[in-house]
Amino acid sequence: MTPRLKFLALAAAPALLAAVVPVAAAGTPSPAATRAAIAGDVVPGLTAHAARTGSVAADRPLSVAVSLAPRDRAALAAFVAKVSDPASADYGHYLTKAQFASRFGRTTAEVAQVKDYLKSQGLTVGTVHSGNLLIDAKGTAAQLQKAFGTTLSTYKDASTGRAFYANDSTPTVPAAVASLVSDVAGLNNHAVLHHAAPAKVTPRSGPGGGYTPAQIKGGYNVSGTYTGSGQKVALLEFDGFQQSNITSYDSHYGLGSAAPTVKKVSGGSGALGDGQVEVELDIEVLNAVAPKAAVTVFEGPNSDAGEVDTYQAIVDSGIPTTSISWGAAESQRTSSNISAVDAVFAQGAAEGLGFFAASGDSGSDDAGTGGTSVDYPASDPNVTGVGGTTLTVTSSNVWSKETAWSGGGGGKSSVFKIPSWQTPVQKSQGGGNRQVPDVAALANPSPGVSIYSQGSWGQVGGTSAAAPEWAAFAALYNQQAAAAGKPNLGSANPALYAAAGTGFHDVTSGNNGAYSAATGWDFTTGWGSYNAATLASKLLSK
Repeated sequence: MTPRLKFLALAAAPALLAAVVPVAAAGTPSPAATRAAIAGDVVPGLTAHAARTGSVAADRPLSVAVSLAPRDRAALAAFVAKVSDPASADYGHYLTKAQFASRFGRTTAEVAQVKDYLKSQGLTVGTVHSGNLLIDAKGTAAQLQKAFGTTLSTYKDASTGRAFYANDSTPTVPAAVASLVSDVAGLNNHAVLHHAAPAKVTPRSGPGGGYTPAQIKGGYNVSGTYTGSGQKVALLEFDGFQQSNITSYDSHYGLGSAAPTVKKVSGGSGALGDGQVEVELDIEVLNAVAPKAAVTVFEGPNSDAGEVDTYQAIVDSGIPTTSISWGAAESQRTSSNISAVDAVFAQGAAEGLGFFAASGDSGSDDAGTGGTSVDYPASDPNVTGVGGTTLTVTSSNVWSKETAWSGGGGGKSSVFKIPSWQTPVQKSQGGGNRQVPDVAALANPSPGVSIYSQGSWGQVGGTSAAAPEWAAFAALYNQQAAAAGKPNLGSANPALYAAAGTGFHDVTSGNNGAYSAATGWDFTTGWGSYNAATLASKLLSK
């Protein structure tokens, strides 16, 4: 059950980076008044799939997150590649927040330039986040329309009937400011929290379905010596949870896990919704595999601005491992949104943070359009995309076999080119683009995992169970690495690909629609699931 941050009725796949396109301010030919467009920052196919119903009230208060483009993005990518590569002399030499801001963030003068412009338009400027790449601001709809040279209208989606607001045209700002800005999140509320499938929870009188912590750990050869003690894991969430459910789960299985810490971003996610099952699944799976890891749940609003702010809050926290169970098909996002979120992941990777994201539960057709498409952020090169399997264990909780789950997301990115660390397994079907997923783990709802949610026992599946299974492994590895005087795993992909299959259960049967499992890396399960002891040993040997 992978919840999705759904963008309604979007059109063609975006490119990665928003371009800056000069345009003349209406009726003002003076060079000083020249404005530039923040390309890619308007909902694709808006008027083709929705009917305009009116104007946003001028006095409506709105918040925006203004993303700034990193200085020398190519150099940033090269740096991340080096510090994440076990074969590099720079491996593990991560940057501090201050070092990142100095090297790749915008300068103090540039940040001030953007802030001054926002203030001059009547907006209230809030937090400037670590890295100097994200500025929060708020104001009325009228002030935002003036600041960003667009109009905000209300719309009704033609297929769902859902009402939302959006900017009618690409935002513009003075050219000098546009050269710094890559995205303005919050000019629309087109995004809506969505589950790819109904929660697969069957009420029971007790834990009668789904794999238990002992079965998951046994199947993936997790040693009882390592519990995640001293390690931290973050969860990105757009809903909340009830601690009483987590306590019931932990108590029944004798896990002894501490209650998670909650960080509310931009006011939090609001009242409990149908995503509660997802949040409790994430927490309980982490507790099952790494019971002593300290879990922090970051709860943000289900909007594009909330998404960027929540990812940035996680990076600001410095927590080394994050599990992500929310996403949307690449083609269902604006290109500027992807650019903004990718910059946050790049900052995290440069600072030694690792991200594990569910690849989706719709097989090879993540967008549901009848073709092939992949989920974002699982397709981001700075994120480890986690696909799904059907795991079978013996009566003594030992791995027996594993097949590709039909719902596990996988395929080729339409946004990102194939990164250097993935070229050794480049497939012709990938067309030279990033290939997804990188790894996989138990996801099939049958057997699924045992959880306690909303006052009852049940079983849940989906790649949103697989992502925390892998994040838990990273916590276990980081515990071992710390004891050995080695760096954290950080952005895991280069190290995982360098392992070249050692420490993995290679999944060679099953399919996800357009793609079939095969020996070695494939589009259904990547390298496969982990053998914790063997993979950790391989990674520590570097």
